[in-house]
Amino acid sequence: MGANDFAAFALFIACWLAYQPLLGLLSKRGGAVINTDMTVIRAAWMRNMVSRENRFMDGQLLGHALNSASFFASSNLLLIAATAGALFGGEATFRSVSALEVIQTSSRLLFELQLALVIATLARGLLDFIWSIRQMNYCIAAVGAVPEGLTPEETQAYGETVSRMLNPALSSFNAGVRGYYFALAAGAWLFGPAAFAVATLGAVVLLLWRQRRSPMASAIGDLRRLIESKPGRTPDAPSS
Repeated sequence: MGANDFAAFALFIACWLAYQPLLGLLSKRGGAVINTDMTVIRAAWMRNMVSRENRFMDGQLLGHALNSASFFASSNLLLIAATAGALFGGEATFRSVSALEVIQTSSRLLFELQLALVIATLARGLLDFIWSIRQMNYCIAAVGAVPEGLTPEETQAYGETVSRMLNPALSSFNAGVRGYYFALAAGAWLFGPAAFAVATLGAVVLLLWRQRRSPMASAIGDLRRLIESKPGRTPDAPSS
């Protein structure tokens, strides 16, 4: 691994591991972040869920989120299997890939490191999806366990408790989806260290833009403010 490859790799690791703490820091400083705004919105959803007599719609929505996580987990597993197949393809795979003009890999060891990094990013995302699925199953059980005929104080308490279960579940789902961005950046290493560095920075910029400056981020922030303007709202949820 040359100096340029090592520098690009170090940049990727720093961005990959520091992105979530950076997002939390931006949120604590008052910046609009989708993940943080959504914790407040989900808390309002769970409070409304507890006060409804018929919670069929809430169960359907949670089931949809669970199906989405299962789909992404299955897709992630297929991508890991395909990349692992190339990684363990041996010398023949390395020679075939090296013959491509656009691929820049100086040795078989570097080629294997490049594929291994893609697998690592996908594997981390897969673990996030699996944990998200487990947590959402817990949430579905919690929704079914909420009794009827609650007092206003009990409704508030149940809603807040269930939202504390739902927010980590969907935060794990978000982390799994984020893994695709970094997996694509890791795959850019095959095209050289410059492409790797640019793809890594591009992934971070795109993620931050979507979290803070996109039209969806603006709309979600407005919805959060509308919810918080209602009397009796709960304190802001922590960033996720």
